[in-house]
Amino acid sequence: MTLMTTLKSPDRFDTLKRYMPGLMFALVLALAANFLSEHYGAPVMLFALLLGMAFHFMSEEGRAVEGIEFASKSLLRLGVGLLGARITFEQMMTLGPKPVLLVLMSVVLTIGCGLLMAKLFRRHWTFGLLTGGAVAICGASAALAISAVLPERSDREQNTLFTVIAVTGLSTVAMIAYPILFTALGFDERAIGIMIGATIHDVAQVVGAGYAVSDTAGDIATLVKLLRVALLPVVIIAIMLFSMRGEGGRGRVTLPGFVLLFAALAAANSFGLLPSMVADFLSEASRWMLITAIAALGARTALKDMFALGAGHVSVVVAITLFLMVFAILTVGYV
Repeated sequence: MTLMTTLKSPDRFDTLKRYMPGLMFALVLALAANFLSEHYGAPVMLFALLLGMAFHFMSEEGRAVEGIEFASKSLLRLGVGLLGARITFEQMMTLGPKPVLLVLMSVVLTIGCGLLMAKLFRRHWTFGLLTGGAVAICGASAALAISAVLPERSDREQNTLFTVIAVTGLSTVAMIAYPILFTALGFDERAIGIMIGATIHDVAQVVGAGYAVSDTAGDIATLVKLLRVALLPVVIIAIMLFSMRGEGGRGRVTLPGFVLLFAALAAANSFGLLPSMVADFLSEASRWMLITAIAALGARTALKDMFALGAGHVSVVVAITLFLMVFAILTVGYV
């Protein structure tokens, strides 16, 4: 059941009452994950996942089941849609045309690399799209958004959770390693900022890595990363078209509500129709919704299912990440 269906339902109070135990459970995990992240410096998404997986039994039976499922699906989509409040077209234009072209090329080629790696490691093409899109765009948030429009498969949730864990972990490693590597290779602040923004998966790690180099590198890295985030609805539409082709080309494309919400908020923010206070509030609300959804998704996945995925899954994500890094190093000299 979607969020809009819930709100329009005549017995919405009873429906929300059923969802409340699971929603409150996922929110408590999100609060705990945020506390741990602030005190120990690790990614909040990773803490949310691990806490959720530790309470897997809550999603198997009892009063929390419906709310956990709602949080992992409908709340997730709403959180992704609200990400549009972070974006303005003016921010993108300050970069100039060449960095924009670099990002566009890297996104297309990285997703293509994901499909190729999935084939080489004998994984389903949907896993290649999921991991390629997550690495190319914005890590965990992109993985959740892409998963929502992929064809239904029995392993979709396990693949999604694995991808979130993988890209979050790799982002943390990259946040530490990339500034050291790019500086050692002799790049200037501008080039380092572009490469950090174009290669690290999650927004928080991009900010951390960029400003660890300098304020200039941090500003550029953040703008480049926001450009990647802005491409999310375009990639979602392309993946929907590709998925239809993969399933035989039947049906017609109907844009998910969260994609339309993302685009509408980005447009409103770009044209000054969204006050900065409102944009900040929506951005923070999106953050909390995504953390809560990740915790719920973790609770719905058994740890044994993660181990059953095999080393091929790890190899695919690592190979895509290395491809993106090498591509950025080889091409940044032209921007």
